[in-house]
Amino acid sequence: MFELGAGVGMPLASVLGPVATPSLWALTTGCVWRIAGAEHAIADALSAMVNGFGIAAVTAHLGGWPTRRTRIGLPWLTECEGLGSELMPLYNTTLYLSGVTALLALIREKRTTGPRLPAAMLGLVPVLIAFQHWEHRRLRRQAHTRPGWWTRRLRRLEPIP
Repeated sequence: MFELGAGVGMPLASVLGPVATPSLWALTTGCVWRIAGAEHAIADALSAMVNGFGIAAVTAHLGGWPTRRTRIGLPWLTECEGLGSELMPLYNTTLYLSGVTALLALIREKRTTGPRLPAAMLGLVPVLIAFQHWEHRRLRRQAHTRPGWWTRRLRRLEPIP
């Protein structure tokens, strides 16, 4: 939702639009929340996959966009998806909180699943990087051909052919 409010869209917004996309994400979040509380091996596996995917998504952001190193050596985004340098402190904080939360959930909620399933989700990092850039290109084109409040920041960038 951060991206939508900031005016650069959000994942799948170029395909589904600015209303359906956050609705889908909210519905997905509700389903994941419900699954996380279930006492069942399948629910544990799904939770492990979701948390592994969350870590993969954070890793893809940090690996797919320009970064610099912090004093303690962590990657820190300098630009991502057209957000601009003024929003990077908030966005980096959001990413790191998301990643730490997913990691803590994996550690705390590990009941019937081992580390293999969430670790396997890290294999999606290259796919997620490619998807992020594909979606960003689509959103930039859309910002110039069908501008809206939800792509206002992207209109400042050069259109991508």
